[in-house]
Amino acid sequence: MSTHGIKRVVLAYSGGLDTSIILKWLQTTYGCEVVTFTADLGQGEELEPARAKALLLGIKPEHIYIEDLREEFVRDYVFPMFRANAQYEGLYLLGTSIARPLIAKKQIEIARKVGADAVSHGATGKGNDQVRFELGYYALEPEITVIAPWREWDFKSREALIAFAEEHQIPIAKDKRGDAPFSVDANLLHSSSEGKVLEDPWVEPPEYVHMRTISPEDAPDVVTEITIDFEKGDPVAIDNVPMSPATLLTKLNELGKANGIGRLDLVENRFVGMKSRGVYETPGGAILLEAHRGIESVTLDRGASHLKDELMPKYAELIYNGFWFSPEREMLQALIDKSQQFVTGRIRLKLYKGTVRVVGRQSPYSLYDQDLVTFEEGAVAYDHRDAAGFIKLNALRLRTLGKRDRRAKGG
Repeated sequence: MSTHGIKRVVLAYSGGLDTSIILKWLQTTYGCEVVTFTADLGQGEELEPARAKALLLGIKPEHIYIEDLREEFVRDYVFPMFRANAQYEGLYLLGTSIARPLIAKKQIEIARKVGADAVSHGATGKGNDQVRFELGYYALEPEITVIAPWREWDFKSREALIAFAEEHQIPIAKDKRGDAPFSVDANLLHSSSEGKVLEDPWVEPPEYVHMRTISPEDAPDVVTEITIDFEKGDPVAIDNVPMSPATLLTKLNELGKANGIGRLDLVENRFVGMKSRGVYETPGGAILLEAHRGIESVTLDRGASHLKDELMPKYAELIYNGFWFSPEREMLQALIDKSQQFVTGRIRLKLYKGTVRVVGRQSPYSLYDQDLVTFEEGAVAYDHRDAAGFIKLNALRLRTLGKRDRRAKGG
């Protein structure tokens, strides 16, 4: 019987050693019933072993939830984020950050369904994920109890965790008995590697760290040309073949991987206050970003485009810091989505040795007017002589400042 007042907890469960230890720790420390939730976000791993592991650890079959969320993840989280061209600190495509609100949402839904009074996650006390998970939980279920084992338990080393696993007969793979060379998080959008061999920011990441891309140096010496069709800011087809959101991103990942596209070695500022070094691979996302900016270049008005660019860092920061369910993120999303009303058309791209180049753009709503930009005479909407007054008006304050500065210097 629980001595903490917790009767049932929903655990975000990967089936790996750490979350299996957490599962048993919850049972032994809180004396509560554990419900496991495993999300398929396209991480590329077989998830049925998680069910078998949960059964082995005493979880009732009806309390094991494994859900394929790939389509929902891309449609409702990845694509809305890419409508904003979001990059944290100008580079990071937010692959880990954008997955956390969906996991938190599903945990809360399951907690309501099974009558749980708590939720739990496996994020450490030094990282951003603890913040992202818990902000999501509290936004969706304000009175929920959150159990964060890494902030509560007394284990001081990897050896202590292994000893606990052995004591409770939790299977331990041979490669898990020592310290992992680095930690990995993956989903359909990206893979993220941090820690251990990557902690020195001066040392180049070993090639074996990369799992989603081949090296640009080893990519084929042949250009791959593709087209991507967009409707209202979202990609809907590759090479004229309509695809679902998850299928389309999977295809872009394959193209990006084969051409060495999407690698990023970044030292970033964590929300919790420290700097960290991460190696990210976002092959499909890197292609999608260039394609989306390309179609916006011919369909978005200058004012709308520049405003989006000004707001993007704030939007990206909100996602990075875990505020997906905040009113300010939703307000920005409404503005961004409004801007995408006419972002429809086709982009032609060339992929080559780690690079993505837009080489063609067309849209039924294009604002590009060849008659206006041509150097030839004959455009009726633009009179060259009008530029003189335009320049003089814009120069007025500069001329006024120049006169003042000349007087100040005694000129």
